Amino acid sequence: MTTGGPTAIRTEDFGTLADGTGVRRWTLERDGTLVRVLTYGAIVQSVEVPARDGTRTGVALGLPDVAGYEKYPGPYFGAVVGRYANRIAGAGFVLDGTAHRVTRNEGRNHVHGGTRGFDKRVWEAREVPDGVRLSLVAQDGEEGFPGRLAFSVTYSLDAGGALRIVYRATTDAPTVLNPTNHTYWNLAGADSGSALGQQLRIAAGRITPVDGEAVPTGGPVPVAGTRFDFRGTRVVGAGYDHNFVLDAPAGDTVAAELYDAWSGRVLTVRTTEPGLQLYTADHFDGSPYGPCAGIALETQHFPDSPNRPEFPSTVLRPGEEFLSSTVYGFSVR
Repeated sequence: MTTGGPTAIRTEDFGTLADGTGVRRWTLERDGTLVRVLTYGAIVQSVEVPARDGTRTGVALGLPDVAGYEKYPGPYFGAVVGRYANRIAGAGFVLDGTAHRVTRNEGRNHVHGGTRGFDKRVWEAREVPDGVRLSLVAQDGEEGFPGRLAFSVTYSLDAGGALRIVYRATTDAPTVLNPTNHTYWNLAGADSGSALGQQLRIAAGRITPVDGEAVPTGGPVPVAGTRFDFRGTRVVGAGYDHNFVLDAPAGDTVAAELYDAWSGRVLTVRTTEPGLQLYTADHFDGSPYGPCAGIALETQHFPDSPNRPEFPSTVLRPGEEFLSSTVYGFSVR
């Protein structure tokens, strides 16, 4: 075990992929929170936090071995998704007058970085104060995206046990970038069954409406009077895979709060991102988790932004640094 400041840090082998590539697991522990991260996909394999009675249980959906993550890639359990999370309509966009065709991997559209996005890469890892930094290079043309992208994600634990995720990136040519972390949360316990019935609040007065392909159909619309109005705490039901336009994405205000009355656990989300994708995992089929076994709260820019100039820009240019942070805090009441 090593100590990167107040956070206890250790690393170990975690098996090999089918092609023989080794995977490492990093464990961070501080103030009651324990987080395990894999070099494969920069995956958050597990997050363990105390309940009201002090019992520490895993609250993030994960798999026990590398083979499981290779067998079930579609849910993106705990992975960093990129170069572009969510959908790009028609698997293409125009940037500075040049048309780019990206991988079509969901019907006619592009989703979550393509067939071999960040979630299927083995990342370089090194210890940093209170955490681990994972990095990779996406070459010009990978999955159709322009520019050589140097990208990193840092996982660290703050005082009190909050999980801080910080993304950084630079490019040598204009490109688009929209990463997220795809952890599914179930505050009653990762193996407790459906997460529906837990209580959610999202500080968002608008959503981006989508069609049957989860592609935006227009600009943001108000949530007032609809099932998307989570401005006051309400029970989570099924049927959500939507981007919420956050009222104040400043990083220091609570963008969302999830609460499980049975365990007393509370999850808060703070982010610098303008959007939050609520996904209730309705399509899980029992392999390996059942429908709605977890609730994803993915902080990100809006879907199809490269084709929507009215949305916040996802363009990154040479000489700029992409910087984004999200903090998942844990408490009980």
